[in-house]
Amino acid sequence: MAKVTLSTLRRLKEEHKKFGTITAYDAAFAHLFDECGVPALLVGDSLGMVMQGRESTIGVTVDDVVYHTGCVSRAVTEAMVIADMPFMSYDTPESACRNAARLMQAGASVVKIEGGVWLVPVIERLLQNGVPVCAHIGLTPQFVNIFGGYKIQGREEAQAQKIVETALKLQNAGASLLVVECVPAPLGSEIAARLDIPVIGIGAGNQTDGQILVMHDAFGITPGHTPKFARNFLKETGDLRKAVELYLSEVENGSFPNENQSFF
Repeated sequence: MAKVTLSTLRRLKEEHKKFGTITAYDAAFAHLFDECGVPALLVGDSLGMVMQGRESTIGVTVDDVVYHTGCVSRAVTEAMVIADMPFMSYDTPESACRNAARLMQAGASVVKIEGGVWLVPVIERLLQNGVPVCAHIGLTPQFVNIFGGYKIQGREEAQAQKIVETALKLQNAGASLLVVECVPAPLGSEIAARLDIPVIGIGAGNQTDGQILVMHDAFGITPGHTPKFARNFLKETGDLRKAVELYLSEVENGSFPNENQSFF
């Protein structure tokens, strides 16, 4: 397989082929995922919980993500590396460019940012400076203190419509990818159908173009609570590589996530 790019993922969407992605934080797992054919790896600010033992992503710094992005990017030859921009690292277009440059220089090909329509000028400025963007809507963990916890988004009609409108505006601003988290499955399906860019779901049903899982959730080793949308593929296979391959195949054929791992 050749080096995965945004064009690769766009082509998969156009061909109606689903794809699985996963988080990675170190060289060993990044190399394993790359060998298994995972097309894209996310260096997520979820590292705050699974690597640092924090209660949320809020305490993760740009330095943290730069370090882990370097570890991951040096270990892959084919997978595309996406890096999270942590809390308050993109509050203005200027700060976004400054911090995104560090992540790109560490090896990321795309940066991911959370939020609503206020991200439009941030996305536009990043693109002007050669930085591709993955937007993240729905349940956005960096806003957990505003949400009052990790709650499903978009169950009310007005909120669902606002999420769809936000997705379209972020695409129009130039976002190349979209992550949608913890929304009812029909809403995840609608967003994927209405957008031209690939939509990657997590807790958003099985009709999005791709799926993302925190690697610790996929292996059943997450500290504390395991999300409803997760599945322990390692328990089913007893082998890390087989677990990753099973995850990818079940995303591709649409059997993961199933109804029990989705919200309605």
